[in-house]
This record gives sequence, C-alpha cells and structure tokens, in this order.
Amino acid sequence: MATARRFVDQTLTTWGSGDVAFDAQLVVSELVTNAMRHGGGAIQLRLLSHRPEVACVVSDYSQNAPTASPTTDVFAEYGRGLRLVEALTTAWGWLTPGGPGKMVWAVLSG
Repeated sequence: MATARRFVDQTLTTWGSGDVAFDAQLVVSELVTNAMRHGGGAIQLRLLSHRPEVACVVSDYSQNAPTASPTTDVFAEYGRGLRLVEALTTAWGWLTPGGPGKMVWAVLSG
C-alpha cells in the first residue's frame, strides 16, 4: 500500500495536482485494498489527468462488482472503504472490459 500511496503523491506532485494528492492517496489505498482482499489481487494502478480532474484506476482479477458493505457499526474494522471513496470523489464506478477482471475507477476534482 505504501508503494501505491508514494506513486500517487509523486505523480500528482509532478503533474502540479498536489492539491488532491492526499485524497487521491486515500482513494487509491481503498481501491488497492479492495482489489487485494476481494479481487484476487491488484493487477495495475493507473492515474489519468485532465485538469482539473484526476482519475484513479485499479485493475483486479475478479469480475464481481464492488459493493459497499451494509454495515452501520461505526466500530467495525472493515466495510467503510467504498463509502469513503464515494465521499471523496465526484464519481466512481467499475467496468469489465472483456476477459478476466475488472477496472474500478474514481475521479477527483482539483
């Protein structure tokens, strides 16, 4: 996870989008964690920029749609990641481009 966060910070700083770096690091952390925990592993992390927006895309090995946990227990150890992604981004979703796996994406505005 640290490698992904470092990649996001360095890339967005280089692009001059450092103002969204912290939120993007949180979003990427959640997407990569979900890929590792529920998607059979993360295949690739991509960042795309179209000022003022930044998109984070994480590929994994599963075609199962990501779903937010229905838990309302504030003390639960897991289950709030996609709700965090939803709160920090202007849009997020997933697609299955064919073949095994899916891509989960999230867009942040700078």
